[in-house]
Amino acid sequence: MTELVATSADGMPITALDDGEGPALLLVHGGGGGTASWDGVTRSLADEFRVVRIARRIYVPGATVPPHYSMAVETADILAIAGLLGSPPLLVGHSSGAVAALEAAVRAPGTPAGLFLYEPPVATRALAGGDAARRAREAFAAGDSRAAMRIHLRDIVREPPDLAETMTADPKALAAFTAKAAAGFADIGALDALGVGVERFQRLDVPATLVQGDRSPAHLRERLADLAAALPDARTVTLAGHGHTAHLTAPEEVAAEIREAAGRVFR
Repeated sequence: MTELVATSADGMPITALDDGEGPALLLVHGGGGGTASWDGVTRSLADEFRVVRIARRIYVPGATVPPHYSMAVETADILAIAGLLGSPPLLVGHSSGAVAALEAAVRAPGTPAGLFLYEPPVATRALAGGDAARRAREAFAAGDSRAAMRIHLRDIVREPPDLAETMTADPKALAAFTAKAAAGFADIGALDALGVGVERFQRLDVPATLVQGDRSPAHLRERLADLAAALPDARTVTLAGHGHTAHLTAPEEVAAEIREAAGRVFR
């Protein structure tokens, strides 16, 4: 494994982990995660592909959220790393990282050879955060991390209320939420700033594999269906028995689906 470093449009150095050889896969992790969250998937693919995992700037340990952070900044970072790869990659994204991957493809047509998007919270009919995100930010600013986490889980992620209460009561989970709360709020704010609608995706004529878990919150599946209807060349894959984190719980299964998607792209 090596580290790639690119300079983004605003002069910020952006890093990525580079494993394996072959057709390039550029992975964009989801909110609250990091490059390590895709270790299992990477191990399953690095014998066949060049797997490059971008370190999203707001989730790098110790990083502060820049005041100018937006989805334009996020997509510029992705494009900076993509420019080092020598050929268009299959762009793989999870959750908010999948929205960033999708936006990068829209803003720079021809950059990806294809897309693999695992439950992007695209604002097809309603914002990802909206009023709930405002209430969570206010609770956090008032020093009530537990209330902020409860709002996030119950009203944004839309986990069942009993599960949200259980997770909020876990000290380790609360500490993890608190440590990345500023980045998470900025991430959701960047998603919401894109506005509601899917019309801009209708001209994105690259092969797209859209992935969902049958145990994921219903709103994610609804958003995915709307996105599938908008994209000119999309197929939907359902991971039976899994939710929003199959890259952690079933990395070999996710890797198999990426391999299948790559076969459609790298002919």
